[in-house]
Amino acid sequence: MSAIDIGFTVNGRPHRLQVAPHRVVADVLREDLYLLGCKIGCDQAVCGACTVLVDGAPVTACTAFAFELDGREVTTIEGLAEGDTLHPVQRAFIDHGAFQCGFCTPGMILSAVALLGRHPDPNEALIREWLGANICRCTGYRMIVEAIRAAAGMVGK
Repeated sequence: MSAIDIGFTVNGRPHRLQVAPHRVVADVLREDLYLLGCKIGCDQAVCGACTVLVDGAPVTACTAFAFELDGREVTTIEGLAEGDTLHPVQRAFIDHGAFQCGFCTPGMILSAVALLGRHPDPNEALIREWLGANICRCTGYRMIVEAIRAAAGMVGK
């Protein structure tokens, strides 16, 4: 199998890579670009730990093929903060203690950013629906939902 030439942007930086047709986004981010915030939890698109944003939409990076990134914009957890200023969702997760072990946190935060981009003032039911693809084994989700509700008023300001 010959490699496929792709050009894409990650966290505002352009990249051009040769990727094998079977490589997935998570592998490219972690192994080629050294962006380790994309966690590998299941390799089956079940846990959401690997969630990144592709053109603003949440994508499970453990099953999406890297060649599908050609011409696209990828945002990882490493690209949310602006310098030393955390994204409002990141800040809210800290302020509300919306994590324990932290393994699921990058995927949760990116899913929340996508949600708030589409629904600026979501109710609890909508938040829980959007987080359905993200599994947290530690928190019970209450603090996560509270953090996202708190961030809702801050995103875009």
